[in-house]
Amino acid sequence: MHRPLRSHQQLVAGIVAAIAAGQTDLADILAAVTPGGGKSLLPVIAAARLIEAGVVDRICWIVPRDSLRLQAEEAFADPAWQSALGHAVSVRAAENAPDLCRGLQGYVTTYQGIAAQPDLHLAEHRRHRYLLVVDEVHHLPSLAEVDPLAPDDEASWSRAILPLLEAARVRLLLSGTLERADGRAILWLPYRRGKRAKTREVALEASGWAVVGYSRAQALAEKAVLPVDFGALDGEAEWLDEERRRLGPHRISGSPEVARAALFTALRTGFARDLLRRAFDATRDLRATRRARLGIGPGEAAMGLGKLLVVAPDQENARQYLGWLRGWVPRTQAEHAVRIATSDERDAHATLAAFRLRPEPSILVTCAMAYEGLDAPSVAVCAALTHIRSRAWLEQMIARATRVDPAAGPYQTQSALVLHPDDLLFRRFRERIEREQGTLARDRKPRRQGELPIDDGRERADPIVPLASNATALRWERLAPGPDFAAARPEQRLAQQSDLLDLPSRRERALRLQVGQLVAAQVVEDEGMLRIPRGAGGHHAYSAALKRVMGKGRAVMSLAELEATVAWLERNRLTDHLHLLEGDAKYAWTARQRRLDLGMGKRPRERASKPSSASAP
Repeated sequence: MHRPLRSHQQLVAGIVAAIAAGQTDLADILAAVTPGGGKSLLPVIAAARLIEAGVVDRICWIVPRDSLRLQAEEAFADPAWQSALGHAVSVRAAENAPDLCRGLQGYVTTYQGIAAQPDLHLAEHRRHRYLLVVDEVHHLPSLAEVDPLAPDDEASWSRAILPLLEAARVRLLLSGTLERADGRAILWLPYRRGKRAKTREVALEASGWAVVGYSRAQALAEKAVLPVDFGALDGEAEWLDEERRRLGPHRISGSPEVARAALFTALRTGFARDLLRRAFDATRDLRATRRARLGIGPGEAAMGLGKLLVVAPDQENARQYLGWLRGWVPRTQAEHAVRIATSDERDAHATLAAFRLRPEPSILVTCAMAYEGLDAPSVAVCAALTHIRSRAWLEQMIARATRVDPAAGPYQTQSALVLHPDDLLFRRFRERIEREQGTLARDRKPRRQGELPIDDGRERADPIVPLASNATALRWERLAPGPDFAAARPEQRLAQQSDLLDLPSRRERALRLQVGQLVAAQVVEDEGMLRIPRGAGGHHAYSAALKRVMGKGRAVMSLAELEATVAWLERNRLTDHLHLLEGDAKYAWTARQRRLDLGMGKRPRERASKPSSASAP
């Protein structure tokens, strides 16, 4: 049964259909979708229609972080949507290597990837007509070259991506917020003078643009996102100031003059443990309730029970939180039930994938890796132990818990729970998202003495020394729906896969591994039958021979070429092709041994000089 498109998705489909039919010459689509509202299907809709019509040849989808590349692949690989939309478009998560698409219809990369090798990507976009999708476009500040009001400073991502925007045939810009924490305008978006002095706002009716808006109020009305319950935890904190004087106890919800120091202390001392424990207990109670309602036995692993996401202020404290949490679960469950994903963890991306798509882990501790774009509908509770107070950042964080979980039962039985410190800045953030759309760019004005900024997340040196803190009172509030976008259409989140999809990049890695295993098997077999000397670099020689047979190394092969290589290895022996290495001094032993073994019929010597290493294909 096909899943129906909501009107938000239908509107985007109608826009690209008009472009495909030549009924309009617009080339810019802006989708302003509330965080958690779901926008991953929009590039699939656009690419499928525009490639089919021949308007574009390929799609490039740019995401802000590496962990989102596989999610973009999943959107195209989702079999339900492939059937519903009747599309066969396939994209790959690309590294900065030649032939970015490798025989597919597009590729997914990151802002950092393009900034690292802008010429590689620009050359590709000039060779083909591209649909360019820029995800979370609010990360790109406007530049002085295209915006006379923008400060003339360095913004490497914007400078690298701007030529791709200019070269694209069609552009689809996606964001959950149209306001940057630093108040600057966003690259490429159209602006008009704002109603307030020294402000500009996104021109939702700009000529040549199609703007599709989807607000949190509309998402709630359409039951596309969950309502949010906030547990605001107050407490007291004590610290040493820069002159090593003891200050406090001061309340976290107290005056602005001490709020930041109190919050800094609270996130690193007993208050954090108290808040974390409340979040842990809430998650445990929720999972017990859902087990009973869904008929899932104790200890049985299953999706739909609800998970806890912990957002820490930094990696050091993330590891401390991890230790606390693991101490609250049985020792036999601690390692797999409670995991950490930070940039320093070697298996961070695998941990994120498991947290999204598997029953375990049920608790994830992270810093910034999972706050934006993480599509994990199983998250039901969020412990917001972060110092950042920018609107865009906190909206994204909250949205990790507002996705509807199809495995958790009826919509009316679900809600998102966010536990956070009850400081003044968090309360101001809540008031703003209930009151404003968040589409403004503004000139910054000097702060009045004693007024604290909403923290933008940049690290600052703090001269204070945290001493102690504790939680005192918990206050509950439900987030109000907030305002609508001026151009608004409802949209439902993309349903999630309960299992890992067979994505092109995963298949490429699996096939490369299979090729290596097949080559190694032939080497072992031939050494055992004394066709080649043991320990003489046979694997390097066989890999080099395969590279010459196939015309390229497996590291740069397309998916189809890797499949053909596997099939060839299953039918052929590389010993029959070692003559291709004759004349190469690195593999002189191969030619010599081949003459001894095949031409003269003598037993190969057990020992031979080891050749120089050659790159494996």
